Amino acid sequence: MLTIKVLGSGCANCKKLEAITKKVIADLGLEAQIEHVTDYGEIMKYPILSTPGLVINEKVVSSGRIPVESEIADWLKEA
Repeated sequence: MLTIKVLGSGCANCKKLEAITKKVIADLGLEAQIEHVTDYGEIMKYPILSTPGLVINEKVVSSGRIPVESEIADWLKEA
């Protein structure tokens, strides 16, 4: 099972990234645990300069932008 974290304060972009990620997971039929990390101290444990951030299996794959569905799908397939 994949472990996915969306890093961000809960702003509109963070919520949009979480929604897109959930859609891609459902489309691919994957099993994944999604966590939205809003605690600033926890977010700072990852090497990102801006939110939203996307972490798959403890690897940062994106930060500071909302990736398109195809990018997220590729990252999930690689994980």
